[in-house]
Order: sequence, then structure tokens, then C-alpha cells
Amino acid sequence: MYQLRDYQRTAVDNVVKFFKRSREPAAVVLPTGAGKSLVIAELARIAKGRVLVLAHVKELVEQNHEKYVSYGLSAGIFSASLGKKERRHKAIFGSVQSIARAPEEFFEDFSLLVIDECHRVAEDSDTQYQEVIRKLIARNPGLCILGLTATPYRLGSGWIYERDPTGECRSEQPRFFKQCVFELPLTYMIKNRFLTVPIKVDIPVTSYDFSELSESGRMYTADEVEEILKSQKRLTPLIINNIVDITERYQRQGVMIFSSSVRHAEEILSYLPEGQARLVVGDTALGERDRIIAEFKARKFKYLVNVSVLTTGFDAPHVDVIAILRPTESNSLYQQIVGRGLRLAPEKKDCYILDYTGMGHDIYAPEISDKRPAKDTVAVQVPCPECGFENSFWGYADPDGIVLEHFGRKCRGLIQDASSGLLSPCGYRFRLKLCPGCGAENDVTAKSCGKCAAALTDAEAKLKQAKLSKNAHVLTPDRITFEERLDKNGNPYLEIRYYDYDARYLSEAHFFSNPSSIKKFNINFLRSHLRRPELALEFRTPKDVIRFQALFRLPAFVIARKQDRFWKITEKVFAEEL
Repeated sequence: MYQLRDYQRTAVDNVVKFFKRSREPAAVVLPTGAGKSLVIAELARIAKGRVLVLAHVKELVEQNHEKYVSYGLSAGIFSASLGKKERRHKAIFGSVQSIARAPEEFFEDFSLLVIDECHRVAEDSDTQYQEVIRKLIARNPGLCILGLTATPYRLGSGWIYERDPTGECRSEQPRFFKQCVFELPLTYMIKNRFLTVPIKVDIPVTSYDFSELSESGRMYTADEVEEILKSQKRLTPLIINNIVDITERYQRQGVMIFSSSVRHAEEILSYLPEGQARLVVGDTALGERDRIIAEFKARKFKYLVNVSVLTTGFDAPHVDVIAILRPTESNSLYQQIVGRGLRLAPEKKDCYILDYTGMGHDIYAPEISDKRPAKDTVAVQVPCPECGFENSFWGYADPDGIVLEHFGRKCRGLIQDASSGLLSPCGYRFRLKLCPGCGAENDVTAKSCGKCAAALTDAEAKLKQAKLSKNAHVLTPDRITFEERLDKNGNPYLEIRYYDYDARYLSEAHFFSNPSSIKKFNINFLRSHLRRPELALEFRTPKDVIRFQALFRLPAFVIARKQDRFWKITEKVFAEEL
């Protein structure tokens, strides 16, 4: 009989506790190699009714079923591609395509639905997943629905669930999965030696240049990728030579190469050692694909080239080199690719991740709505001044862990209504854009007010207009200085200068002579310049500001406009607005 690891036991316990009080769809996030099959097995074993385990490809159906029955448990398979349509077992493992076409009587008596690779469940009601779910719920309105995935986010829409295990609001948009009840980071698996250590190697000397794709800020097409590869065709043999050299020099055992297209894969195959490489693409016949994969697992050849077909449901533990020759916008897909090489195997110490795309994806970092502002930023904990929730934002911290600056915009905490028990987002904004019409708070990048729909000033449009105007000057500041000065009546004021790289500067003056001027400074300067905008600070003298000048940050651009013979600063644009 199997024995659960501590984290697997916690995952099962959290699922059970959640479904005892709720029938909302829930999710569990486990990295590749964390043993999802054991969690599924234990949940199926303790379930009071029948259990249906869905997957999108036959490899996953077969893999999950094999693991399940290896624990001494009985289960059936319902999958046309596997040639079986068994219905009588307590646990059924099936492909979503076959289950969606199953006869109506098949859907009786299920108490638990488990969806593997649940990030594939779209919100659209017109999908096979949703069709299966509707049929099951029609017969059992109290159906428990659990999704499991290693990558809980979808390109373009973000997190697949609304709330994480800590109570953080991941999505304010409705999601099919409401609550993530357990999440295990990849770092835990590697640190505790449940997975192999990945060693990422960026190779700029022999790397494709996909920068025009990554910098375009939009989704790109296969034709665009193909065009770039065609223009850089001379690099492919150099890249393959580099892969082979590393493989032979460091005595690597199994190499998976991820290519961009069939044409690209065929070109890659032509440069690999004869007799030591095979190719699997979407059109490869199933029987032929199974034979190639079996031979690769048996180590009859060393290099396996594929095009978008072996990112999930593939398990070859001896793989110790992952070579990425295809660009991807999705960090989740990148992590799935890397995961193919992280299984443990005898005498395997690590796995080389050879990245020839220059896309800069992170093996560990999830794909979140907030873009990482710089490579040297780290995750920092920032409490909300309204609800107290500890937000995780990108930012900077000193060696003692004290947060120096963060780039969070909005609190992700949830507030529970005392009477109804319903949860709603806190909504506190760390950085904001005020609507001049109704005074509502909006996100700094908003182009229209969320309350009154009035058009808001767009930072990029503002910059473009200023650069074209003869009476405007746009300065890119390199540093900022604070000095106390005296006016002609001997009253102190604060002069702030913004210097560019050529030591040219623009300046502004702030007076602290009365409560009105103090309030004006605190509103106009502090709110946008504080590295930590949630800090409740109020400065009453220029000396106060100078003493705490380390708390302030530079804008990305300063815009000044000509007034008589002088330039007056009228607007500032910060990085998060662009």
C-alpha cells in the first residue's frame, strides 16, 4: 500500500475540509513530480461515491490509471484512444473527449470529479469540460469538483482561481475554480530532493534573436516565428553543435529538444548524430509515437526532438538536458517544458536547461498579472493599511529583509461580511489615478474611469504629445536632489531638482509656510514619489523631507512646459503607468 508524503497528506486533508463546508470548485497546485496520482488515489479511496478523473490526452489517462492500480486499487478506463470504455468501477479514468460523448447513464452516482491539468478548463460554457460538468451536476447537484495543475494560470487571462490558500484575491474576475486549497512551490520540491536541481544556461553567443516578438507587447503567430527562424537559419547548426558538445562533454544521458515548427524540427534532426535522434510531431501516428517514446525511455537513442506534443503527460526520468529552441509568451508552458527534465533517476544529479531563445522566463516565478519590473526585484511582503492582508509584490529589500520599495498597485486581500459570510476584495489602492470628474480611484494604467466612464489621461499619449510640442520639454531623470533654500523674504522652501544624464535639470519648489501648502505637498508629491506609498507620512518642513529623502523614488519622465522665460514642471510619468 502507498504512503503519502507530508505535503500530500496536507493536500488531501485541505481538500476534505474544504468540501465539508463548500461545494465550490477547488484547485490543488502541485509541481511536476510532486505525486498528483497519490493525492488522486487517496481522495478516490476515501470518497463515499464514485470518482471520475478527467485528462485531456491519453498519455495522462493511462499514466494516472497505471499509478492508481499499482497501489492495489481497482479502476476503469473510459477512453476511445486507449480502446476501453469501462463503466462499473468506483474510479474511472477517462479522456474528456470520450467522456463528453458517453451515454447518459454513464454519469450516474459520481460524487467527485477530478480534473488533471485543470488550467485547460476555460470559462467558456461551450467546451467539452463544461459539457461533462453539466451532465454530472444535473444528476448530483452536490458534486465535488477538484482541479489539479502545476501551472495555475492561463496566458492572457491570469490565475485560474479566485482565492489562494492564504486568502489572497488572485482574480477579481469570475473564475470556474473559486478556491485554491493547497499550493506547493517548486523550490520546496527541489530543496527537499523530491526533484532534480535544474541548472539554467543562457547561451547568448549561439542564441536566436526573438526580441522583436517579446518586445511587441502582443501575441505572435507561428508564421512570424517561422519568418525569424528563416532569417537566422545559419544559427541552427551552431546551436545543435553546442547541444551535442555539452551532451558529450558532460556525459548527459537523455536530451529533449523543443522546436518551433515541423520544418524547424526537421532541420534540427538533420544536424544531430545519425542514429541517435528521433522526431515526434502532432501528425506522427499514435503507434509510431508510442514506439519512439518507448525506445527513448529504454535509452536506445539520446536525442528526442518534438513540436508541442510532449509538454505534458510525458515521463522519462533519465532526461538530463532540456534544450529550448522555441519562443513562448507563456511562463506556464516554459515551466511545463522544464518539468520534463526534473524527475529523479539513479545517478542523475541535475538537469541542464539550455535556453536558446533569450526570452528570459523564470523557472520558479509564476506568471502573475503584475509584470516583474526588473530582474533584480524580489518578492516582498507588504501589509495592507486597511485590511492588514500581507500582500506579495515585486520590490526591493535590504539584507535584513526590510522592504525598501515595492511595485504593488492594489491589495489582494479579501474581506468577509460578518452577516452573510461572503468574501469581497479589499480594493485598497497603493498607487492610483484619480478621476478629475467624479474623484473615483482607478488603476494607474486606466484609460477610462471605472465609475463614470470618463476618459482619463493616458501616460503614453501625454509623453508623445509633449515630445511633439515646441513649448514642452521631456526630461529622463538620472538622479534627484533636495535642498532647503530661502526666498527673498527669508522664508525657507524646498527645491527639488531632477537631473538627466547630461547634468541638465528641471526644478520645482515646495513651501511649508501654512497648513494648505503642507497639504498640497503631501498630496502632489508624496503620493506618487514614496517608494512605499502606504506609509502614513506627513512632512512639515523642508528639513523633514531632506532627512527622509531615501524614501523617495524617481519618475521615469518629467514633463515641463514653457511659461514666459521659465520651464515649469507640469507632469511626471512613473514606470508603472507605461
